[in-house]
Amino acid sequence: MKHSTRFLIAGFLLVSTFSVAAASQANRAYALVDSVQMPAWVERNGVRQPLEPGTALRDHDRLVTGADARALIQLAEGSAVKLGENTQLDLNALGWRENRVFAAVLDVAKGAFRFTTGLFSKRHQQRSVNVRIATITAGIRGTDVWGSADAERDLVCLLEGRITVSHPQDDEVRELSEALSFYTVPKGEAPNPVGRVDEEQVIKWAAKTEVQPGSGYTRRGGRWVVELAIFDGKDDALALFDRTRAAGYAAHIKPRPKQGGGYRYSVRVNQLAGEPEAEALAEKLKLLLELSAPVVTKQ
Repeated sequence: MKHSTRFLIAGFLLVSTFSVAAASQANRAYALVDSVQMPAWVERNGVRQPLEPGTALRDHDRLVTGADARALIQLAEGSAVKLGENTQLDLNALGWRENRVFAAVLDVAKGAFRFTTGLFSKRHQQRSVNVRIATITAGIRGTDVWGSADAERDLVCLLEGRITVSHPQDDEVRELSEALSFYTVPKGEAPNPVGRVDEEQVIKWAAKTEVQPGSGYTRRGGRWVVELAIFDGKDDALALFDRTRAAGYAAHIKPRPKQGGGYRYSVRVNQLAGEPEAEALAEKLKLLLELSAPVVTKQ
């Protein structure tokens, strides 16, 4: 029993620590999680936890999304990083430099991403951001860019603004300034010449990094909750808590007082973006975790 209680308390503290950190660091964090279409995780100091809205991200954090997942991240100077499914992003060299220049190196080992300036803030901010899409390095100032890395090729496409791109097998650094121009490198080969893509293809690419309505996604300030189950015993609650979080869903445990004393333990996922999202997640987790009857409520 002592063993179980210790781990249950640890579960409470884990959730509280991330929430308090997000609240206290929101104004000074280098990056902040805005929305998550789960499953997704953050890996920090060798520990993997589910990614959830409001989490303050740090230098050297690794973000990982699962199948059919998405994530929207706000960087400190107001730009946005959007991640598609099965993506791995390492956050490196985050920080403010001289003259309030925000710097970052975003390493996309695999998957799809989009970097958009001005999504969270319309103020002009100086930045020095490099995005490495597997073998391609893109230097970003003020722009909108989409890219991906998969088993066939590495790709970066300029949607708006201006970027520079380089590759170890390319003798020169190339500048892309025309919207819809793109640069590709087939795996194990030299880069292709800069080309141009049509708008229809860009729409298809962009959809791969957008949070999808009706997917059961969470967002900062979301007020809907999916209660997965409620238990009389701590061990049963902790078992579902662990199973849900291991699957990439940010479960919490909330004790509820019982008449006559003692507690029941509610295992839940918070911050759903709306009732349709909560209903969608409830149905998804009912099947995934073999639950009897998840309950949707509003906080």
